[in-house]
Amino acid sequence: MSKIVLKAGKERSLYRLHPWVFSGAIAKIKGDVQEGDVVQVYNSDDEYLATGHYQIGSIAVRVLTFKEEEIDYNFWVERIRQAYLTRVAIGLATNPNNNVYRLVHGEGDDLSGLVIDYYAGVAVVQFHSVGMYKVREEITKALLEVMGDKLIAIYDKSEGTLPFKAGLNPKNDYLYGHTDNFTAIENGLKFNVDWLEGQKTGFFVDQRENRRLLEQYAHDKNVLNMFCYTGGFSFYAMRGGAKLVHSVDASARAIELTNQNVELNFPGDTRHEAFVEDAFKFLDKSHNKYDLIILDPPAFAKHQNVLDNAIQGYKKLNRKGIEVVKPGGLIFSFSCSQVMTKDLFRQTVFTAAANTGRKVKILHQLTQPADHPISIYHPEGEYLKGLVLYVE
Repeated sequence: MSKIVLKAGKERSLYRLHPWVFSGAIAKIKGDVQEGDVVQVYNSDDEYLATGHYQIGSIAVRVLTFKEEEIDYNFWVERIRQAYLTRVAIGLATNPNNNVYRLVHGEGDDLSGLVIDYYAGVAVVQFHSVGMYKVREEITKALLEVMGDKLIAIYDKSEGTLPFKAGLNPKNDYLYGHTDNFTAIENGLKFNVDWLEGQKTGFFVDQRENRRLLEQYAHDKNVLNMFCYTGGFSFYAMRGGAKLVHSVDASARAIELTNQNVELNFPGDTRHEAFVEDAFKFLDKSHNKYDLIILDPPAFAKHQNVLDNAIQGYKKLNRKGIEVVKPGGLIFSFSCSQVMTKDLFRQTVFTAAANTGRKVKILHQLTQPADHPISIYHPEGEYLKGLVLYVE
């Protein structure tokens, strides 16, 4: 196995069990290392630190273990089993009213570079590193061993998540089985999951608890769901007793899925209407129409070098939302940009609110649910931030 030797003093983050080794920390590489290979990491005194997948880029090693152990089939089985048992412990994997959850959440489950969402018997897998992609057959077998008859299919959706410079030419396809059933249940509500063509793995599993909170506030309100994608917040608002719900997305396909999901749960219900339109144009003509507005945009910043532009985008969006909501109204505002920290997001929304001159109170500070765990040693894993605002 090839060795990565760090510069003196660069081992401190690994002593704190942080799962990334940055390229600038490396003094030398011993052996012929290819992207995706398993490597061992040593300090400048040649003492073992960790084992992980080597990759080309600023993150040079994604750590898999801090023990000298074999990264073999049994390793993958045990890690996936621990991830599954976590979902059992929090009451998700055995809940008859909920057959969708995140089974593996990267660093949060000590599996850096791997994400798996579970939808009613289908595991949708995304490989984010060459190392994980190279062991996809072992991951598939390990999933089947751990989950057994709970799995009818495993679908690989990694075309958009693997580094394009690696030259892997991945194709989204089934790794095991096949199904034509795209309907799942979340908190007793039905929805169609488009893992073949949809965003991410097909549904935004991470908003489950925040949707349930919104349901509690929706009674007798006019609700606007911006960037609605497949309409998750919309049909929770309807079950919560909203007077009307408007769903808006720039994607015609997203609006089609939203309408399908609303019809699944509330067939023929005239309270809902969906619009294919730009968010800012729609908000410009929405003054004083809505009691509750959801602002859940896609990530404005995926990398640090575009953070300033993202801050301006979040500021503009939240300012417009606060301006147009009815007096006494609520805003559920979110950021899923990992580089946008919790404090920075709150500061950005504060600036937006101050620019409107309206009185604004924070009722809730929201985050990702328990099936998206955050390793205490990897605070970067806290990517979802949310605020529930009361606007006088």
